[in-house]
Amino acid sequence: MTDATSVRPTADPIQAPGTPEAAWRAWPGWADLPDIPVGPFTRVAVVAAHPDDEVLGFGGTLALLAAAGTRITVVAVTDGEASHPDSTVLTADDLVRVRAAETRAALAELGAPEATVVPLHVPDTRVAVHEDHVAARLAEIAEGADLLVAPWTGDVHGDHEAAGRAALRAAQAAGIPCWLYPVWMWHWAAPGDPRVPWGRAARITLPPDVRIRKRAAIDRFVSQIAPLGPGPGDAAILPPDELAHHTRDLEVVFR
Repeated sequence: MTDATSVRPTADPIQAPGTPEAAWRAWPGWADLPDIPVGPFTRVAVVAAHPDDEVLGFGGTLALLAAAGTRITVVAVTDGEASHPDSTVLTADDLVRVRAAETRAALAELGAPEATVVPLHVPDTRVAVHEDHVAARLAEIAEGADLLVAPWTGDVHGDHEAAGRAALRAAQAAGIPCWLYPVWMWHWAAPGDPRVPWGRAARITLPPDVRIRKRAAIDRFVSQIAPLGPGPGDAAILPPDELAHHTRDLEVVFR
């Protein structure tokens, strides 16, 4: 499996300036990515390391699955309580409640209000420490599903990568395929980046109405896309230039 780990710079690439969306949109390599059919599936389980990952990386496809009548289970590995550790407005407990409500509102925007949401309550930023537990729980949840979907194991975010590794183990145990979606990759990577396993990538085209649904779902995560308050500890986690990576007319998964 191709992994970015061996060639990562020492500085945190998520905190470094990212690749502009204009560079991605101009990339001719999109034409080389095969289209992957979305179904037919009876039940799909989608893993989010933090509430909002599943919408950013896979929200359009969730809308397509919901429209096709697929039963959807969303697994929130963490509650996302550590997104603003220095906030003067919301406590960690507040963020747990807020982000859970945002998830339900986002799923409704995607046409999946009846989706089952399963929180695992693993400590935010500590998924790797609990990876065996997560893999075991995901294997239970994936039993009887047609597909398991999770964050990419090379996303250069510890929680994303650990959730993806756990999902791969769970999918193998359940005997079902596993798709991995990138989130932060669009920030730190560049078009054609050799750290990305493009040979395993496929794209899912999103019709205009699905793009509108996805954008509306993203907008429900107010705690992440808007400042909580005026202080530096309350800054938005996902500014507009970051969100631009997730409002395209396609999504990408690694198989």
